[in-house]
Amino acid sequence: MESGMDLIHGSGIQMVQYLQTSYKDSQNLFLFISFAADLRNTFFVFFPIWFYLCESVGIKLIWVAVIGDWLNLIFKWILFGQRPYWWVHETSFYSNSSVPVVEQFPVTCETGPGSPSGHAMGSAGVYYVMVTALLTLLLQKQQQQLKKWCTHSLLWMGFWGVQICVCLSRIFLAAHFPHQVITGVISGMAVAEAFNHLHLIYKASLKQYVYTTAFLFVFALGFYLFLKAFGVDLLWSVEKARRWCVNAEWIHIDTTPFAGLLRNLGTLFGLGLALSSQLYTDSCKGEQGQRLSFKLGCIVFSLIVLHLFDAFKPPARNELLFYFLSFCKSAAVPLTAVAIIPYCLFHITRTHDKKIL
Repeated sequence: MESGMDLIHGSGIQMVQYLQTSYKDSQNLFLFISFAADLRNTFFVFFPIWFYLCESVGIKLIWVAVIGDWLNLIFKWILFGQRPYWWVHETSFYSNSSVPVVEQFPVTCETGPGSPSGHAMGSAGVYYVMVTALLTLLLQKQQQQLKKWCTHSLLWMGFWGVQICVCLSRIFLAAHFPHQVITGVISGMAVAEAFNHLHLIYKASLKQYVYTTAFLFVFALGFYLFLKAFGVDLLWSVEKARRWCVNAEWIHIDTTPFAGLLRNLGTLFGLGLALSSQLYTDSCKGEQGQRLSFKLGCIVFSLIVLHLFDAFKPPARNELLFYFLSFCKSAAVPLTAVAIIPYCLFHITRTHDKKIL
């Protein structure tokens, strides 16, 4: 089994070297693709846009992103996947030859296990939701079969183009092996497809959001503590990252497993809080909340405010404080976009209308 994985990892290193050698001038492009594929952009960009264009799609994006990343964490803890940038230094696969040179970058040194790829899984799930939503919106009144076929083909070609770019980016950056990004894409699509058949999320109460958030946290923490009691350290990858990363400044606490867990759970809890708030009901459920100008205003102001909000970085000196503030910051994102901003715009526009009358 180990020799088989060594062969898979060895061929993966060859692909990493090929990409880094042949496409060295494309380094900035690969870095940008990796940044764009981060789930942070789902929460700060895609969610506010889709929520006001089609509320159900916005809600589904959050659920798919959060549950998908939670499953990704559990899979990583079970599979103990290696990452190229540390595996190449620790393996005995190259005992009879020189160790290949694998270049590292500022986003290479993630601290979690490598399989499956979180970027690939998150990107596949999120874009699957958006593509299927666009197909539904664009084709529901389209009668001509040729136009249907062209639209369908173009959107899915775009989807696979994005996934290929994300996968190549993660391999180029030596953050993942090829088989890890492939399993990530498949897993992400499976999660998104499952939520296409799960309609309970659109009517979920605040209590259900709280229970779901608590369950996901308790299960993950319990799984970690259970295995730790038997001598299995699920944070083994953090030590490897600290040992083999060429620049200690490239290791960030927000890439640790529990940082991602609390960030995602905070977003889910914040969504439940926002959808259950009176602010959301007063501003978005009335006649004015259905106006296109009001929705476009909410999108624009949400993007601006969330961009400024994203500049706030919780202090990383105290780990527990960082986790707590990350949870609170993430909860504030959907609360701001769904409840606070539309409520403010609602009262501003209503006051303006009264003055005109």
